[in-house]
Amino acid sequence: MTRKFIPLLAFAMLWSIIFSSDVLANSQQPSREEIMQQRMDYYVKYQDVFVPWFHLAAVDQYERNIQAVRKDIPKREGTVALQFSEEYWVGPFNPNFDDTSISSIQYFGGMGLDGDGDGKADLTNDDDVMYTMKMYLSQYGPSEDDYKMALWEYYKNEQVVNQIISIARLYKHYNTIDLDTHVFPVPVRGYNYSYRGTWGASRGWGGRRIHEGTDIFAGYGTPVVSTSYGIVEVMGWNEFGGWRIGIRDNHNTYHYYAHLAYFNKDLKVGDIVEPGTMIGGVGSTGYGKEGTSGKFPPHLHYGMYKFNGRTEWAFDPYPSLTQWEKESKKKK
Repeated sequence: MTRKFIPLLAFAMLWSIIFSSDVLANSQQPSREEIMQQRMDYYVKYQDVFVPWFHLAAVDQYERNIQAVRKDIPKREGTVALQFSEEYWVGPFNPNFDDTSISSIQYFGGMGLDGDGDGKADLTNDDDVMYTMKMYLSQYGPSEDDYKMALWEYYKNEQVVNQIISIARLYKHYNTIDLDTHVFPVPVRGYNYSYRGTWGASRGWGGRRIHEGTDIFAGYGTPVVSTSYGIVEVMGWNEFGGWRIGIRDNHNTYHYYAHLAYFNKDLKVGDIVEPGTMIGGVGSTGYGKEGTSGKFPPHLHYGMYKFNGRTEWAFDPYPSLTQWEKESKKKK
């Protein structure tokens, strides 16, 4: 009995150690709320009269967005996602890309600065990186036009500038960076609807093409709501999508709502919307000149497109829709 008991006891002790280690490791992982607060703390810490916190937050979020979808850009480790090229930080002719000496970096024309007062300008230090971006932006001034100019000089891309400006507007309007709530695009109660994954299915009108979205079939006039926080970028007629609206969120994602019967008359391009904002109604418009309707059963075509700093491409919205539908049904 004793010989059999000893191995069992040893196994139990080993399992207890492994289990305890896993629990400890998991307990040390910050929650989503803690991560968001840590980021916000940095933005507030380095804001000033020339650079409001939402200008810093918008650039940081844009950098985070493209790092998530670009394989040629490494994901920066740390609370903030801002990252500068080594040449920009230490100077284009600096032979030492790991240089943290302030005097040496200045000698070679580098832009890296010391944010936490430790006497070093460290590219891997969140404080140094955030302070460097704050000082760069502050050279241009506090207005939105000044901000646009600073972003243009840094990124040299109008589409990038516009997206960062949109993110900044959202953060300023809601006074928070926590804008990740989503809802299903039609009411989950009180209306009949159906949908399934049809990503990549062939479409014939207007030439051979694939279906870049999910069709949600519902009765004519069923309310269509914004699935996310965002800014209305496009609103009007398209020969394929009929009456359609395009909304950009803070993750560089473009949400496309097509074949609408009508628009919310109070909505216009440039307006800020949030999850649940009514934007129009289900219809059957499209596949022809302006006003064409009835060439197919009424439904909402919902598409999602991601911008990576260079190009924009469509991706399958069906997994997101199923998740948002579940979350919407849980709400009272």
